[in-house]
Amino acid sequence: MTHELIQALQRLKEKEWVDLTHTFGPDSPHFSAFADAQFTTLFNHDDRFFAQSFTFPGQYGTHLDAPIHFVRNTRYLEELDLKELVLPLVVIDKSKEAKANHDYTLSVEDILQFEAEHGTIEAGSFVALRTDWSKRWPDKDAFNNKDADGNNHAPGWSLAALQFLFQERKIKAIGHETFDTDASVDYQKNGALLAEYYVLEQDAYQVELMKNLDKVPATGAIIFNIVPKPEKASGFPVRSFAILP
Repeated sequence: MTHELIQALQRLKEKEWVDLTHTFGPDSPHFSAFADAQFTTLFNHDDRFFAQSFTFPGQYGTHLDAPIHFVRNTRYLEELDLKELVLPLVVIDKSKEAKANHDYTLSVEDILQFEAEHGTIEAGSFVALRTDWSKRWPDKDAFNNKDADGNNHAPGWSLAALQFLFQERKIKAIGHETFDTDASVDYQKNGALLAEYYVLEQDAYQVELMKNLDKVPATGAIIFNIVPKPEKASGFPVRSFAILP
């Protein structure tokens, strides 16, 4: 008799799976404080095997930020529980708004409007903000979206929206398509990434630089965030994917 777990896996493989992860390399967009990644061939097939060296910050490409990334005396990447990395996925679509206004910031009212249509966001969910910013990948200039004065313009979460999600809806983690949690204008106004600090202060993690959120329904999917386990790491590139209902 086929074991029930094998049957469950067979059912899952009959579903549609969506990759939420960018392929990244030395020329990919990245946070401005970081240098470009370096990929080096150590041995090639003439040496009987192919092996490479990779040099990049932990926060590079589609990546997972552990709480320790911003907050002292909290958890490193290796301390995240496996079950935290597989969660119900909620996608709030603000792509039209972000296209019209590159400084768009998700509000509590946006969340309430979403819930009026799709139902209350369940506790323990991973909530992703869809802005379609990922469609600018891999164009660095388009991703940074600087104005004539050199200021970035990219959408993000408001602090109030995140406080509502974590305190009132008891969500577990968030994700987005941009470099930062905060909209660029909020960072420029506050001089700090207050929204990002807030998320990590909740002992929660986040996934940045996601893609293909336009291929995932508002509710009903499951997200898997498969990440390596380097020692005492603040974050690392992740392979995130969704299984659709």
